[in-house]
Amino acid sequence: MAFWLIIIALLIGAAALLVVPAMRQGKADAVTSRDALNAVFYRDRLGELERDEQQGVVAERPELVKELQQNLLDDIPGQQDAQTRPINRWALVPGVVVLVVVAVGFYLKTGGLAQVAAWHQVEAQMPELRERVANERAKPLSMEEIARLGLGLRTALQQDDRNIHDWMMLGRVGMALNNATTATQAFAHAYRLDPNNLEVRLGYAEVLTRSSDPEDNKQATAMLRKMIAEDHTDLRVLSLLAFNAFEQGDYKQAIGAWQVMLKLMPADDRRVEVLKRSIEQAKIQAGEETVKLAVNVTLSPEAAKALPQQGTLIISVTDGNSPVPVAVKQLPLSRFPLSFSLDDSNAMMPERLLSALQQVKVRVRISHDGLATPQAGDWFGESAVQGFSGKGQVGVQIDKQVP
Repeated sequence: MAFWLIIIALLIGAAALLVVPAMRQGKADAVTSRDALNAVFYRDRLGELERDEQQGVVAERPELVKELQQNLLDDIPGQQDAQTRPINRWALVPGVVVLVVVAVGFYLKTGGLAQVAAWHQVEAQMPELRERVANERAKPLSMEEIARLGLGLRTALQQDDRNIHDWMMLGRVGMALNNATTATQAFAHAYRLDPNNLEVRLGYAEVLTRSSDPEDNKQATAMLRKMIAEDHTDLRVLSLLAFNAFEQGDYKQAIGAWQVMLKLMPADDRRVEVLKRSIEQAKIQAGEETVKLAVNVTLSPEAAKALPQQGTLIISVTDGNSPVPVAVKQLPLSRFPLSFSLDDSNAMMPERLLSALQQVKVRVRISHDGLATPQAGDWFGESAVQGFSGKGQVGVQIDKQVP
């Protein structure tokens, strides 16, 4: 409403600029024209008197000139008379009409009236659009509706630029519309408002991984590694880390992240097959053979006598320096001697792969209850530290007991 009031006020002002000077000019012209006629009449009359005097027709010329001057003074209109003689105002109406028609027509052509109307329509639809986004069972938004949602969010953020939820939603709208600039700027703003919010960090990292700017990819890698250090079981973080690594050509890290995801997912999860195909694709891209560490396990006579009926064989591989395992594998207790192998799929962390080790040390423990923490009485054995170049074989004899 205020917009149209401003338009009307501007039109009135423009019309006034047209009408007022014209009316003033008309009055001035009227007065000027009468004075000019009187002056011409006065000069003509003086000429006639002069000719009459020369011909002897007029004897009292000075008195006649004085009378003529008095008549001329009487004929000069006063100020009040001039003001009471306005020009015909109706003559200005066509000009005002043309002004209004041209101004309104020009605005309708170039002023974006349709866009303004669409904007107001979007504002009216925002509650419904927000509700449909929040409701997973609602009908998905079309691309046009997503664009409208983005327009409404920008309008809302003009009024409240600290609404983290709206900034995140605008970022997702940008991603849906393949507008990298909008998505990046929106998530960056949300990240500045709350850098500890996990959802904000994930969204921002995802946008950065999709960026074509290498610096954005590096920033995404740093963010994801920090999040992995905080929780190495978060599948969303692992997925983004794998995708980012694959896109940057770091196939080993991508494989490691996907393999950790495989261990965290249920066997019947539909994403398992997708991950396996991704791992194979990464291996092909890397052009490397599969890393494999073969392990042969035997029992000492004492351990063989104490072998429980049921239990779990827990195998861990370290780099020989740190006690923190790089790869872990669990097998049900069976007959001995036993042979098996480990590879990068057994890695504990995507950033610490078996293929990255230069030397290995293998520890094998028989657990009665399957717990990762050694219990008193558990039998175990350790190999010596030996070099490793992607292929190797290690022998371990179980001959010690946890005190």
